[in-house]
Amino acid sequence: MDSVHDECAGVEPITGLCRFRDGFYSCLGARADAQFELTEALLCADGPVRSLVDLSLAPEHRRGHGALYDGLNHGSIEVARLRRGVAGLPLPRVGDRIVLAADVSPWLRPDAETSPQRLFCHVHGRAKGNAQMIPGWPYSVVAALGSGRSSWTAVLDAVRLGPADDATAVTAAQLRQTVDRLRGAGHWRLGDRPSGSCSTPATTCAGWRSCWPTCR
Repeated sequence: MDSVHDECAGVEPITGLCRFRDGFYSCLGARADAQFELTEALLCADGPVRSLVDLSLAPEHRRGHGALYDGLNHGSIEVARLRRGVAGLPLPRVGDRIVLAADVSPWLRPDAETSPQRLFCHVHGRAKGNAQMIPGWPYSVVAALGSGRSSWTAVLDAVRLGPADDATAVTAAQLRQTVDRLRGAGHWRLGDRPSGSCSTPATTCAGWRSCWPTCR
């Protein structure tokens, strides 16, 4: 998992991964074992996950498919505790700064007519000017970016936008709360350069809206 960021493999990265797994399990309430194995199956899948039944057949999921649905329907998770745990992980940096970026990414559900609170999501087509509006669930995602070219980011928070939500207001609140959690996790200490407040987001590339708090 790239969420546990380390320059090279070794004893310390494995220890950190074990601590994260223990911390994640402690965030799970009802049906904890079923949810934990479902998460491991999802993360260890060889390719795109197209159905829950496929996950129930993964080696990491040792229970039957009935336990999988039971975990999803009746399980629980302490989201706030999980967010604090993720904020405490080692994070990539650009120089001496943690660089946060936010973007709204849709989970398209065009055929899920009974799914609640679907919105029309703007999707760019392959041809120039061939944009589409497809029903789905938009998610506002905050991630920590590293330097150099990479397809990996450290996702710190994700919030689904509802019909009455203002995307800009949700993103601003997300960034403030994420920075507060990073400070609480010790990524900024007394004597370091003051953490800057999140100002008006600026478009950088591919629609990303970036905020540059001076957390050290």
